[in-house]
Amino acid sequence: MNATPRRTVLVTGSTSGIGEAIAAAFARDGAEVIVNGRDPQRTDGAAERIRATAGNGEIHAVAADVSTAEGVHALTDAVPDVDVLVNNAGIFGAKPAFEITDEEWSRYFETNVLSGIRLTRHYAPRMVQRGWGRVIFISSESAINTPKEMIHYGATKTTQLAVARGFAQEVAGTGVTVNTVLPGPTLTPGVKVFIADRVGDSIPFDEAERRFIAEERPTSLLGRLIRPEEIANLVHYIGSDGASATTGAALRVDGGVVNSIIP
Repeated sequence: MNATPRRTVLVTGSTSGIGEAIAAAFARDGAEVIVNGRDPQRTDGAAERIRATAGNGEIHAVAADVSTAEGVHALTDAVPDVDVLVNNAGIFGAKPAFEITDEEWSRYFETNVLSGIRLTRHYAPRMVQRGWGRVIFISSESAINTPKEMIHYGATKTTQLAVARGFAQEVAGTGVTVNTVLPGPTLTPGVKVFIADRVGDSIPFDEAERRFIAEERPTSLLGRLIRPEEIANLVHYIGSDGASATTGAALRVDGGVVNSIIP
């Protein structure tokens, strides 16, 4: 019986949080994993942390700012082909709706949407030629539940759903799948800062977490923040051979925050 070949996996924005957890999950499975971030030191540091628990996985660090066309070109020049592309790079932040400038809207669109479009445009046709590939966009439950404190973030996450579905239709029947994963509120360094700004930093974080979920995400069925590894578990499956019949889908790992029985 033929062994499954070692897959090459690129996870953008993988220097911490969800991205690092996703990269680590594929590394533990023996994949060749490309860790990516904007800052070379942070990217190297994340690669070292993942390497320490990677088993027989092979880890590489490639620093490039995928929010720009130049950064995407630098990344694709360094890594011409991958088997699994995880478009995880993204930014978020709270701002009153009427104070979001044109420049800020553009920055969110470039980072959260165009980065994935540019990378998919490069890598997916090569996957089609080989007859196998996985493209995964990391969206958010905010794609469905637009938060009034960050509509620019929510709008870009909604756009990812349409982009991924369109690419999935383009590669139909080729052995390549394209899906979107929708995490809910997750315990990452950025979210810790976000919660401190929203709830206050004068109370223990456990209490701040509880208060944030109760007051601002009350539909959560978990009643807590999701852990990055819980997101990574679903992404790892979607990037596997076992998920061959799942494509064009928006898959929730939101802790039940979205109050709907339809994915």
